[in-house]
Amino acid sequence: MWRYGLLLSRQRHVAEDLVQATCVRALERAGQFESGTRMDRWLMSILHSIWLNEVRARRVRHGQGTIEGDEVLSFDGEYVAQTHVMAAQVIRRVDALPEAQRETVFLAYVEGLSYREVADVLQVPIGTVMSRLAAARGKLAEYPPLQSVSNPFTGERR
Repeated sequence: MWRYGLLLSRQRHVAEDLVQATCVRALERAGQFESGTRMDRWLMSILHSIWLNEVRARRVRHGQGTIEGDEVLSFDGEYVAQTHVMAAQVIRRVDALPEAQRETVFLAYVEGLSYREVADVLQVPIGTVMSRLAAARGKLAEYPPLQSVSNPFTGERR
């Protein structure tokens, strides 16, 4: 949940607050959990809902109609890019995707949710999930190949 909160907010403290709010809401609404379903999917759905409510509340507080994702989210720059250069390149490329695509890629490829589960978490049709993933893959394919990095100790290239 924390990783998903960090993906949405891009701020560690906000991600922690999202996880805490998610846990509180889950405890308050424990009776709504359907036995036999995956709790992690239910919790991510709650977290997503809380995040959307927060974004909407910010719009109202600031008297704005729509807010670009870059304006709402700020990046704290604490990626582990220095030790995982290739991972950082991938993260930057995925991070450059529009918010809806980035979120869908995260849920499907990082968290391993099925398309149906992603659709349920995001509360969109499954076709929208497939369309977002296809668009994201197309956008990522436009980038040049990743730069390989050699291990300073072994000389091996990855």
